[in-house]
Amino acid sequence: MIRFAVRLSVAGGREAATRLVVIAAAVALGVGMLLATVAGMNAVGAQNQRNAWLNTAVAPASSDPSVDPLWWLIREDYYHGTSIGRVEVAATGPDAPLPPGIPRLPGPGEYYVSPALGELLRATPAAELGDRFPGHEVGTIGREALPSPESLLIVIGRPPADLEHLGARQVTQIMTTSPDGCANGCYVGINGDGMALVLSVVAAALLFPVLIFIGTATRLAATRREQRFAAMRLVGATPRQISLISAVESTLAAVAGTAAGFGLFFAFRPGLAAIPFTGEPFFAADLSLTIVDVLLVALGIPVGAVVASWLALRRVQISPLGVSRRVTPKPPRAWRLVPLVAGLAELTYFIGRRPATTNGQLTAYLSGFLLILVGLVLAGPWLTMIAARLLAGRASRPATLIAARRLSDNPQAGFRSVSGLIVALFVTSVATGTITTYIANRGEPRTDSVAATSLSKIFWPEDGPAPTPDQIPAGLAAIPGVRSVTVVHRNPDPDGWHGIITCAELDRLAAYGSCPAGAKVATVTPDLVGLRAFDLTDDTYVWEAVDVDPAQVDRQPIVSVVVDTTSRSAFERARTMLIDAFPKDRFPTSTAEWESSSARLLRQFQQLANVVMLASLPIAGCSLAVSVAGGLSDRRRPFSMLRLTGVQLRTLRRVVALETAAPLLIVAAVAIGIGFLAAHLFLRAQLGYTLLAPKPSFYLMVVGGLAVSLGIVASTLPLLRRITGPETARNE
Repeated sequence: MIRFAVRLSVAGGREAATRLVVIAAAVALGVGMLLATVAGMNAVGAQNQRNAWLNTAVAPASSDPSVDPLWWLIREDYYHGTSIGRVEVAATGPDAPLPPGIPRLPGPGEYYVSPALGELLRATPAAELGDRFPGHEVGTIGREALPSPESLLIVIGRPPADLEHLGARQVTQIMTTSPDGCANGCYVGINGDGMALVLSVVAAALLFPVLIFIGTATRLAATRREQRFAAMRLVGATPRQISLISAVESTLAAVAGTAAGFGLFFAFRPGLAAIPFTGEPFFAADLSLTIVDVLLVALGIPVGAVVASWLALRRVQISPLGVSRRVTPKPPRAWRLVPLVAGLAELTYFIGRRPATTNGQLTAYLSGFLLILVGLVLAGPWLTMIAARLLAGRASRPATLIAARRLSDNPQAGFRSVSGLIVALFVTSVATGTITTYIANRGEPRTDSVAATSLSKIFWPEDGPAPTPDQIPAGLAAIPGVRSVTVVHRNPDPDGWHGIITCAELDRLAAYGSCPAGAKVATVTPDLVGLRAFDLTDDTYVWEAVDVDPAQVDRQPIVSVVVDTTSRSAFERARTMLIDAFPKDRFPTSTAEWESSSARLLRQFQQLANVVMLASLPIAGCSLAVSVAGGLSDRRRPFSMLRLTGVQLRTLRRVVALETAAPLLIVAAVAIGIGFLAAHLFLRAQLGYTLLAPKPSFYLMVVGGLAVSLGIVASTLPLLRRITGPETARNE
């Protein structure tokens, strides 16, 4: 029986071969995306494991008493907004622990650099970067210590006395615990659980359209296959034999598709590794698969295809005579809107009632989003039916009336092919609306604002005595491109702000705002920027006045040095000079650099959301194309009879186009609209922000994706001429 099933599947003519190829292609897409997601999760874990050693400052003491302590200091530096990990070490004896990736500890005046940082040092003037690192390069940090191929890391050797003065601590072992499992407050690494959750959402949003594609492909020529299997039942075939024939056909396509999916994954793995899911790209080898992963996919996908085939042909299993009984399905009811309304109501309820704890917020918002998503999928057929009835009521052409009546009679079938878009477009619109609004309110400041052009070195009281004026490098003002060098003094009022500055100085600087009318001294943030970094549009910002004699300002301890520049070269040269002058504690940065990390991660999430949408729209188009091809095959005789009665071919093409385009456009509009509404409710509840319109690029991507999907559907319309000729009506 298996041999007969194989022969029937492979040698069943062009229709059978086409069905096998389409199902295999759909399975290949699903397998490739599933493998990419699983490998991405494995890559996050591998990258996180190589971050472990950077948390050595919080490593527990070694149980080996013979280990010599190692002086250890790690700090974050920046160059052109990119983070540089700076590790400074000094051994207290020959048996000090050794960090990974280097053959020995660097001595005083020596350092090891990552390949990316080495290239940057060779391409950058020393005054902008290289002069920050005392000594000379003696080697390259190995790959086992690099979280990413683009990681900028340096391990510098120092005398023990220097590191003790700089505030280093002694450690007796190098941390090997991944940041995910670190119980001592690890601060370098990735939130692996959170990233896995994000990738899981991306995987679901991508796989859902693919599963719809597989299901649609399985139903290709379903009517003719049902009739064929029903005929077999009538001549004596048992339900078990029919199930076996169907399973063999599905298994052949699934096995071929699974093999092709593995090929797709390995072919595109280098390109996937370059996508910075975590903010940095991966090594290609990080996108690995375990034996369990391979077995689950290689065995699970064919089994799933067999189940899908069985479900698609379950009517034949019940009764072969039931295949010929065609009745209009019951119309969907309005109760399908209940979960959607409940989800929106839940998000609305929490406006002004934000839960106090993180877990409470996750429960409140995620459950609301899940209800909305489930509600969209459930309500889709009902919305399609309502839209089709409205279209039928306003139809002025036969094609529009026929298409609308067919959609309203069976909206489930019309919605099924595009239901995968619900997840993709909803996730994308929520992510786009939320991220666009957040970045506009709290994201990275504009590159032309003083938040990005000025550099500040802050001397916090807990870091020790403040410097004296003569310790401020005199060469700062002489750097070409430096606009101003400002010294901010500490506010003598313990209840006031951190810094004070005379209004005369603020008037001279102009770029940092002004004082209230009649004031002589203002209280300012140490970086002279503060929260106005996010809404700075001009130089009219007014600081709060403080009751301090202007003559007393210069007598207060220095709290910061702020350097405003007109070029990136001047910015980095000023930073290098300040680091060399004040090597202790935190390095000078700009407000924009502090904010760029969160904004960069949000942009990565936005890119993932765009990937979801750009991949899902063509897949939905493929599902529609397969659905159209299958529907044309099943309706050969009715369409042929219509042509014989005088209906023009272009009218039939309009019918098919409207039947496919209407659900696609309805789903897109509803999913995007509900997504933006959900994003607005979340922003109001969690942050008090009002949703801002996304950039035009979002709408261009949506329109472009829909155009591609409709183009794929249009490619199937020429089939209509071939399969609706007079011979079809005669031979049937």
